[in-house]
Amino acid sequence: MVCAGLAREQGYEVVALTVDYNQRHRVELASATAIAGQLARRHIVLPLDLRAFGGSALTGDIDVPKGGVGEGIPVTYVPARNTIFLSLALGLAEASGARDIFIGVNALDYSGYPDCRPEFIAEFESVANLATKAGVEGDRFTIHAPLQHMSKADIAREAQRLGLDAALSHSCYDPLPDGRHCGACDACRLRAKGFAEAGIADPTVYA
Repeated sequence: MVCAGLAREQGYEVVALTVDYNQRHRVELASATAIAGQLARRHIVLPLDLRAFGGSALTGDIDVPKGGVGEGIPVTYVPARNTIFLSLALGLAEASGARDIFIGVNALDYSGYPDCRPEFIAEFESVANLATKAGVEGDRFTIHAPLQHMSKADIAREAQRLGLDAALSHSCYDPLPDGRHCGACDACRLRAKGFAEAGIADPTVYA
């Protein structure tokens, strides 16, 4: 949401891509639709069932950890997720004539996923320009990750500055059936920490 808001502020027209990868937290799809309704000219929901691969607490029958952010890469990591997502966004961008791709990854207050790091974003941009007709013909792509080096508090402040309704956004890895955030997974802990450190009222409904 904040990433799209920043893109709009910079003068870009937003085409939003949501990947329905059959994740356990289905409420994020409704959240994405609500956000895109406010910020995007067009919203594409693309089905891609990553449960067929498994290997993650978000796509398989593995419990989501609730003990706090720990060392190492947690089981909520979805194998190659951002590589898959960016590849799909790259195909959409090339087909539609866009050359700027925005992704809301963060490598400061995060769970340690390797596909959120600056090195990955830089390398994917290189791949994008090696692997596409547009790229090899000199019509180059740029991957923007404006939240990369922000703390969660910084992101909460940006949402407020941009006039965005943070209550529309969703972070939880293991939401309740009614859509409430669990309050105990890594994503919920980091979200709550961000609002608290920013001194902004947290609009999230936690279990």
